Amino acid sequence: MSRIRELLNDRPIFQVEAEQSVLEAVNYMVDHNIGAVPVLRDGELVGVFSERDLMKRVVAGARSPGSTKVSEVMTPRPHSVSVDESVENCMFLMREHGFRHLPVVEGKQLKGFLSLRDLLLHNLSEKDSESRMMSDYIQQTSSRKT
Repeated sequence: MSRIRELLNDRPIFQVEAEQSVLEAVNYMVDHNIGAVPVLRDGELVGVFSERDLMKRVVAGARSPGSTKVSEVMTPRPHSVSVDESVENCMFLMREHGFRHLPVVEGKQLKGFLSLRDLLLHNLSEKDSESRMMSDYIQQTSSRKT
């Protein structure tokens, strides 16, 4: 059973501050080609800001991105997991609660930020390895019989 720690592998953590403007956060997200970011205040995780938050709470709410703070429109108090959580449980949490991004914390310190895509690609890679191992085993077993 894989642990989240294995997926982090010194990946950069893109994040924004709660007091930044939505416009600053969106430009940062565009520059890094990401759809969501953890939101920090004084080094602690306080929320997640996503493209969905932008559309529902800023655009549809006719708010000004330049004068609206991220803290006003983020998703507050997000679910988070520890670095020792299993990949399978993270996928269950995402499916059960309907979100696509998951902060990874150790104590109160942000250690990573995973997307559903990260988890699915990891699972796909594991299944591919298992399939190759089974194929090799079958070939070896078949060659011994002849």
